[in-house]
Amino acid sequence: MEKLSHKIYDYLIDSGLSAEWASYINLTILLIGLVVVLFLIDFILRKILVGLFTRLSINSKTHFDDLLVKNRAPRNIAHVVPLVLFYKAIPFVFRDFPVAGPFLLKTIEVIGIFLFLWIVRSLLHTIKDFLKTLPILKDKPIDSYIQVFMIFAWALGLFFAISVITGVELWKFFTALGTASAVIILVFRDTIMGFVASIQVSINDMVRIGDWITFEKYGADGDVIEINLATVKVQNFDKTITTIPTYALISDSFKNWRGMTNSDGRRIKRALLIKQESVRFLDKSDVESLQKIQLITEYLKTRSTDIDKYNTEHNIDKSMLINGRNLTNLGIFRKYIDAYLNNHSGVNKEMTIMVRHLDPTPQGIPMEVYAFSNDKRWANYEYIMADVFDHLLAAISYFDLEGFELPSSTNFKS
Repeated sequence: MEKLSHKIYDYLIDSGLSAEWASYINLTILLIGLVVVLFLIDFILRKILVGLFTRLSINSKTHFDDLLVKNRAPRNIAHVVPLVLFYKAIPFVFRDFPVAGPFLLKTIEVIGIFLFLWIVRSLLHTIKDFLKTLPILKDKPIDSYIQVFMIFAWALGLFFAISVITGVELWKFFTALGTASAVIILVFRDTIMGFVASIQVSINDMVRIGDWITFEKYGADGDVIEINLATVKVQNFDKTITTIPTYALISDSFKNWRGMTNSDGRRIKRALLIKQESVRFLDKSDVESLQKIQLITEYLKTRSTDIDKYNTEHNIDKSMLINGRNLTNLGIFRKYIDAYLNNHSGVNKEMTIMVRHLDPTPQGIPMEVYAFSNDKRWANYEYIMADVFDHLLAAISYFDLEGFELPSSTNFKS
């Protein structure tokens, strides 16, 4: 090899060129030839490796080799052989240049370190994509863990590169690392916090990919589509993307709707505002009229009998309705709502069904419906809730009650 590398030099010297010019021309020709040969070797190896892995991925049942090709792992591995050959050839090509040769050797060593890191990156991305295809890990923050490995790999690779360039032993860098730890913590504060947060989020199962979360501080209301070391991406229902710092999930309060999604129903919690002055006692004619409403017919008959019996036994003066026990239109309407919900096909009968009064307000008496729909899909849930309140709003007048609303311009005109 040494004789071959100097044949051109000897020929140029015999042709009458000076030693300096002969050395430069010899170096140029050797370098061009070496680069062309290495380029061809790299091209052939890439074709062979990529073709081999592609055929394996077609014939193989596993999806892992497909992901290796997708993340260019074979292509990156193919660069190793030409780089090693270039490293071995440097001492012969730069034989007459004792200063440039060692410098290029160090340069190739540094390139080799970063090529190794690039191969590791391809493999880690392949592992990440493969793990995401597994049902048991599909909703886990795999991106965060892969990013942590890559950070450590890049940091270690950087230390090796500095050690090669400066000639200082690697252990001395780690010794100095303790002194510079405060600066490192300051520089990588967000990364460290994100790493700790992603571990806590995963261990405590606070958020999974696919969860619907509401984070008012960041204006997020939608599905989690990505969890990585630094950020969590949420696709809102208007299809915009909100990015939230990962550590905010453990430092701030947010709402995760997974419990509702995994339950047997979605909560309906809404109130009707009843005008207070429309509330009154019912006399016998009112009760007889309301008995025509089928959902409460039996209830009114039983209840009226019990009340009449009580008032008779206690000699209650019924010349005034306020005396003794009485039915009210608001109470009967509350009972009607309860019966209506228990007969509605869209309401889950196995979960809480409740109709209650809330504290009176300047806008009237809130009559709250608390129940759960048996269909959790957003559009269907909204339809069920609208169907319930359409009916109740129309039913108010049958109980001689009025719903409250602020006066409009037509009220003042009339």
